[in-house]
Amino acid sequence: MKKELKLYQVPKILSIQDMIIQSARKFGPKIALEDLNNTPINKVTYRELLDNILKFGSALNNLGIKERAHIAVIGENRAQWAITYLTAMCFNYVIVPIDRNLTTNEIMNIMHESDAEAIVFSGSYSGIMAEGKSSLKKMKHFICMDETSEDKDFHIMPKLIRQAKEISTDELPNIVPEELAEIIFTSGSLGRAKGVMLSQKNIASNLMDMVSMILITEQDRFLSVLPMHHTYECTCGLLCPLYCGASAHYARSLKTVVDDIQTVKATILLGVPLLYDKMFRRIIKTIKENKVKSFIVPPLVKLTNLFTIAGLSTIKKKVFSELHHKFGGAVRIFIAGGAAPDPLVAKGLREFGFTFIQGYGLTETSPILALNRLDSFKDDAAGLLLPSVNVKINNPDENGSGEIWAKGPSVMLGYYKNEKATQDAFEDGWFKTGDIGFFDEDDFLHIN
Repeated sequence: MKKELKLYQVPKILSIQDMIIQSARKFGPKIALEDLNNTPINKVTYRELLDNILKFGSALNNLGIKERAHIAVIGENRAQWAITYLTAMCFNYVIVPIDRNLTTNEIMNIMHESDAEAIVFSGSYSGIMAEGKSSLKKMKHFICMDETSEDKDFHIMPKLIRQAKEISTDELPNIVPEELAEIIFTSGSLGRAKGVMLSQKNIASNLMDMVSMILITEQDRFLSVLPMHHTYECTCGLLCPLYCGASAHYARSLKTVVDDIQTVKATILLGVPLLYDKMFRRIIKTIKENKVKSFIVPPLVKLTNLFTIAGLSTIKKKVFSELHHKFGGAVRIFIAGGAAPDPLVAKGLREFGFTFIQGYGLTETSPILALNRLDSFKDDAAGLLLPSVNVKINNPDENGSGEIWAKGPSVMLGYYKNEKATQDAFEDGWFKTGDIGFFDEDDFLHIN
């Protein structure tokens, strides 16, 4: 008989604007965002986050940027990236996050294709912006996150915020949650990049669903290492902690992840499988290089497995406390996404007392469709469906495998200015993911 799994009670949010206002009221003095690199705005509480959003939005209004205008953002992970994104959500703009690893040509193309009239960028992109400025006819405003002397016409974000007129949340524009709020250009392997159109309702529904399946509390500290322009990191690594009163801390780089976990005593890390593979290999290498550890660790793993089966779930953290201390001693969950993790790595990390789960989704679904839970997981499965999501396997073969089709409030509005691609992506209201999968007898979704 299938186990009935309860969902956690979560606050109802209608939009991301609604979420930010609610969180500022509830968690005001608590830290919300922190950069581990030295940046102009590198640490904000929930109240300060809202103040920065209100001032930056007021500054954008003063520049003459009207509601529904498209604003692009590009830069390294940092609080100012988050402030830009959230300002767009709160002031009824359409945000266009740009992949910071694209070529100059690709960046220019997206700025043009997205019809953005303003761009907010970190100092490392000021040279590219100064060079390409003259060819971007629609782009009226260039706003740098850092001090720069690259171009006298560039606005400086911290200065705009400092000089802006203060406004209250009552003066914020009315948000229509079903309207376009974000365009994310996915770098498809074939042809031109497609602009995925998401609404605030899409994102808000995905947030509520996700947090109803995995308990996130205001004591949690997320270490952010994946690029924020990806919906996986943006929804799960930025919006999720802000929705729950947790905090997001931006790692200095991928090379400093282990040190940064220790610094912030992170409780949750979102990563791609490759990151966890490297971590696991490093752990195994350290054990093998020590004669005593290589002799005693394998039997300890087997012994603690028996204790875990008997219900003593905390025993592994105590037995392997030295290892946990190397990761800051507070890690509660490792979450993998972006690709299927190696089940052996998942099992291996769990055998050392780390909780490891994975999810599955696409940019077009805001992004999560299925998620393993802390109390119900399979290392070889994408997970259980989110409560608001419907998935069917189209034309299954004799093994039950077929294309995964999805329906629900988190499914995109379509592709920007690409009616044909939008029509091709849907059939009878179902979004065709292009992925092949099947459901097992316990309702877990598997990707072939």
